[in-house]
Amino acid sequence: MAVKIFNGFAGLGGNSMLWQEHQVIAVEENEKIAAVYKKLHPDHEVIVDDAYKYFKNNHEQFDFAWFSPPCQKHSRMMKATRHKVADYPDFRLYELIVFLENFYKGGWIVENVVPYYKPLIQPTKKVGRHLFWASFDIYAEEVKQPKGFITKSNLRGKQEMMDWLGMQFDEVIYYKGNHCPVQVLRNCVHPSVGKQILDSYQKGIVVQQQLFGAIA
Repeated sequence: MAVKIFNGFAGLGGNSMLWQEHQVIAVEENEKIAAVYKKLHPDHEVIVDDAYKYFKNNHEQFDFAWFSPPCQKHSRMMKATRHKVADYPDFRLYELIVFLENFYKGGWIVENVVPYYKPLIQPTKKVGRHLFWASFDIYAEEVKQPKGFITKSNLRGKQEMMDWLGMQFDEVIYYKGNHCPVQVLRNCVHPSVGKQILDSYQKGIVVQQQLFGAIA
């Protein structure tokens, strides 16, 4: 069953690597990251824009929406770092969930890291280091991370992460001014998890159709 998918805060698109035979619109604000996404996903439409704004204005066009908002302001690294970092969390994450719950008619999922604080809205599912809020039941298993996942910070680590994710590109991207070529890859949801979650949504739709068909 092919669906029209919105992939918001798309990054490199680890989550969407195994989304076959679907119409995918990916929105990514960083032009360099968006360019690599397009190379990795030539069949997807890629738009350089703010995902919050784009989706609010176009949400009625999509059957399914996936969001991976920036996680840095929520990460436990905010408190674990040796540097003194004190900043407000970006609670647009929860504004997005409330918007989806009340105004969006399609299937949706929001992904982020396990935060350093108690989540303001209870997540639907935890898979590895990721929390997921969704409009459907999620059936997905964690994919074991490479050894030294958090500490990889050089080009060798970049290659190891690309091998793990099943995506290859030559560009070296430093995310938000840092000097780690691996960060943009660490932000990815593993393709297997992305596929399992999309499969969960589609299986739920099939069950609903069967139930409504039986009632009719």
